[in-house]
Amino acid sequence: MEEPAQQRKGRLTLVLALATLIAAFGSSFQYGYNVSAVNSPSELMKQFYNDTYNNRTGELMDNFVLTLLWSVTVSMFPFGGFVGSLLVGPLVNKFGRKGALLFNNIFSIVPAILMGCSKVAKSFELIIISRLLVGICAGVSSNVVPMYLGELSPKNLRGALGVIPQLFITIGILVAQVFGLRNLLANDEGWPVLLGLTGIPAALQLLLLPFFPESPRYLLIQKGDEQAARDALQKLRGWDDVDEEIVEIRQEDEEEKSEGFVSVWKLFQLRTLRWQLISIIVLMGGQQLSGVNAIYYYADEIYLSAGVKSQDVQYVTVGTGAVNVFMTIVTVFVVEFWGRRLLLILGFSTCLTACIVLTVALALQDTISWMPYISITCVIVYVIGHALGPSPIPALLITEIFLQSSRPAAFMVGGSVHWLSNFTVGLIFPFIQLGLGPYSFIIFAVICLLTTAYIFLVVPETKAKTFIEINRIFAKKNKVSEVHPEKEELKDLPQTILQQ
Repeated sequence: MEEPAQQRKGRLTLVLALATLIAAFGSSFQYGYNVSAVNSPSELMKQFYNDTYNNRTGELMDNFVLTLLWSVTVSMFPFGGFVGSLLVGPLVNKFGRKGALLFNNIFSIVPAILMGCSKVAKSFELIIISRLLVGICAGVSSNVVPMYLGELSPKNLRGALGVIPQLFITIGILVAQVFGLRNLLANDEGWPVLLGLTGIPAALQLLLLPFFPESPRYLLIQKGDEQAARDALQKLRGWDDVDEEIVEIRQEDEEEKSEGFVSVWKLFQLRTLRWQLISIIVLMGGQQLSGVNAIYYYADEIYLSAGVKSQDVQYVTVGTGAVNVFMTIVTVFVVEFWGRRLLLILGFSTCLTACIVLTVALALQDTISWMPYISITCVIVYVIGHALGPSPIPALLITEIFLQSSRPAAFMVGGSVHWLSNFTVGLIFPFIQLGLGPYSFIIFAVICLLTTAYIFLVVPETKAKTFIEINRIFAKKNKVSEVHPEKEELKDLPQTILQQ
């Protein structure tokens, strides 16, 4: 009789599958959608900025002012993401994981309405404010969704479900690219609708997510409500015998009892979390600084130089988005077999190779006729590599390598690094491109190389391990006692912090 119980233990139940889909579609999808939504109609929107200014003043906007306003519009999104990351800790500790996602929908529905009405209201300021608000929404959701799903999942499904948010980000990018085709919504009448559609997933999540359980770990460890945690686990697992998981959560609670809530400040001081923290900073920085946004930024020029007609570039871009979605689906299925570490090494190495070959191809494309086709291949290979590891795995790892009390602070640090790196690349890349031209990808190649080396030397495999087991692997790396590491943590802390 033992075998069926074992098989049953880690299955994907309908409740768990639906909770995953609603959380990811309502939150992660919007992140991807808003990353891409302003790309297609950018010229139309600049024209709107100019017309609005002209109506108000009777003059045309200076070219420099227009460029500046447009850069502010684009960069408000990652800046909002950074602000959102700083809100993660307070929100998940006050409202819970599910509650934080529900609250976060305010930052999507309000700007969706504002952006949809911006043209009628003749106000480009509404768009700039809205980009900040949808950025905050993305900053919160990009951290809370992986945390929520990681805490809902049984250990054997944690990897696959942890990649689902990234899958929905790529689907969001693809949907925005499709709706952004000129004969659909990237036209004079359609662009406000294109921007306003982001409110629909948020409204659906607001209606449906309340019917699904809160994180059992949050209910037991932070709320101290064992019955609620037991009920949530029974709903998620589809059977009554959840004692083993309750014991494991309680053990996690015991192991960090005296540690209390870990603030970001305290996180940087704890010796027991040193390598976990460095790993998250390296992985989140590597994810954004490895050039993924620059590749997308450069892609149109690469396609044009390969002879793709300017009116057809939009379709090639959609094709690249589709490759991204397909490869992320592949990652969902292989992450539990190949493990996190192998996918990260494979992904970053692929990006490294693509950057080096792309640099050579761009440098030689005027002298060798078939070089532009090599450039296109490099873009697609890069997208495949990034979708395999660098895009989906870092957020999943934050959930896995930190315990309950330090997880919100870890997501705040990881999220801040993610969004600041994203913001920096968006701001600096055009200047690097002007200065270095095709050689700008050498910088990204170096970052990919350094990140790959770090993963190979430091990051352990975490698949199919409990949070406690993973914590003990890091205890050895941090050279602290394996049993009850919190006593070691407390030894390291100044007395003033202990009394807070």
